[in-house]
Amino acid sequence: MIKASYEILQPANGQSFLFRKFDSVGFDAPYHFHPEYELTYILEGTGKRYVGSHMQNFTAGDLVLLGPNLPHCWKLEHGNHTENKGSAIVIQFDGAFLGDDFFDKNELQHIKRLFQKSGSGISFHGDTQKIVSQSLLALSDEQNAFKLLIGLLEALQRLAQSSEYVQLDQNQVIGERTLAEQERINPVFAYLVENFRQQVSLDAAAGIANMTTNAFCKYFKKITRKTFMETIIEYRLNYATQQLVQTDKPISEIAFESGFGDVSHFYKMFKVKMHLSPLNYRKKFMRSFHETDDKSVA
Repeated sequence: MIKASYEILQPANGQSFLFRKFDSVGFDAPYHFHPEYELTYILEGTGKRYVGSHMQNFTAGDLVLLGPNLPHCWKLEHGNHTENKGSAIVIQFDGAFLGDDFFDKNELQHIKRLFQKSGSGISFHGDTQKIVSQSLLALSDEQNAFKLLIGLLEALQRLAQSSEYVQLDQNQVIGERTLAEQERINPVFAYLVENFRQQVSLDAAAGIANMTTNAFCKYFKKITRKTFMETIIEYRLNYATQQLVQTDKPISEIAFESGFGDVSHFYKMFKVKMHLSPLNYRKKFMRSFHETDDKSVA
């Protein structure tokens, strides 16, 4: 059974934090967590980003700050007969990597507040995303450890002063849980992330949490404010929506690939969420896409 894996990070060469660049292989990492903060900038690739209980599409330019022990992974999705290459810059650091009380200094109060908000995961956009991503790209070739450190602090300060952001797991489903609760619920979400497109078993999920099915259903609803089945359907519909606009696959094929065993059930659930049939949703997207394209040409 796949579980949320605990990752141990060890900076090399005496450095106090990790600054790495990953290729497509890095996107094969399972749903995992670690006690370090993580700032991730996607250079290339498209797919799904999983942060806590939150799932969303990502593209090149994605810039996200994650708090400690927040489970996450980025999964590349492949289109029709095409390989989806990916690469990313990832910075990981302990909250006390510059000393236990370093970020308690008055000059760093904005960064400290940024860290407090990062427990739900933060996605940045607009000018903030452009400026910080450019500085991270420039730092990726930097060999001087001191300049890397200053560059990281400057990037964090700019992020901390920005209003161009969205908190991802807004219900704080996992971020505000106690460590004991995280250890119980993280493996359940790992199971969903890896299996929602297949047959998902309530018994298996309850077993992962070491609970009876009745107790697990009540516990899951209390933690997530959704039923176990509602969460599975949400994951499946999110995946199906991406397939509708990024591929030309038949709707029936998308329904089965997304984890729905019955096409009519897929239609019903999709219409409840999107207020459109899957076919009309695809048509509407294509019309808006072409209208935007025509305006850019004009």
